[in-house]
Amino acid sequence: MAVSCDKKNGIELRIHENPDGLSTDLAEYIAALSEASVKERGAFAIALSGRSLISLMRKLSEAPFNKTVEWARWHIFLADERVVAKSHVDSNYKLLKDTLLAKVPNVPSHVHSINDMVTAEQAAEEYEFVIRQHVKTRVIDVCEINDCPKFDLILLGMGQDGHIASLFPNHSALDEKELWVTFITDSPKPPPERITFSLPVINSASKVAVVVTGGSKAEAAHLAIDDIGPECPVLPARMVRPTEGKLVWFLDQEAASKLDDVKFKE
Repeated sequence: MAVSCDKKNGIELRIHENPDGLSTDLAEYIAALSEASVKERGAFAIALSGRSLISLMRKLSEAPFNKTVEWARWHIFLADERVVAKSHVDSNYKLLKDTLLAKVPNVPSHVHSINDMVTAEQAAEEYEFVIRQHVKTRVIDVCEINDCPKFDLILLGMGQDGHIASLFPNHSALDEKELWVTFITDSPKPPPERITFSLPVINSASKVAVVVTGGSKAEAAHLAIDDIGPECPVLPARMVRPTEGKLVWFLDQEAASKLDDVKFKE
């Protein structure tokens, strides 16, 4: 059961009874954007963060999506990554490969992981270089406002503290304005070393989707979405406001349970 809600503060809300329904809707949403982007530009440039979000993308590996999506036109990037070996349990690349990529006919050279043999700072620099090369060839579009890469879709999860990608509350990385990809060595959640898209890159995307499930994240969702007033803490998730693109939140009912003025309808 999908719950239809009006836009709130410029955000489209898609709320589902359970994570399974959300996962199906998310797959349909991604597939539709992929089809439109391939038709318009010949490519689909998607960036995503990891963990529970990747698990919720699992429907894409099933029928009909595994055969109808033009996987060869996908160019996949990581909006954030832990600086660990690609075989490490904490690697977002490993989770993405095991959950999705191993089950669909993607092009391996179109999947862009970080160099896990260098420091976090070097990994961030190299990853930004790769993105810049794809902007030059127009695999990734350009945001005319700030010349940042304009991904067709950036998919984000959200932590209980309201962090997105590896941008954490009150962290200096939130203030990065020049770099497309930055790094941190003091993540409040292990592992400590990570690379992450900066906020300007996230907000330059054509579409941004934030995907959240579970009651433990309901308060953060409320603080990120609702009009709280001047006393509202500045959560990274609240700072996701695309400059030209569209923002949609996918939530299950538990994650949406503290939102103001949301009516759940059969």
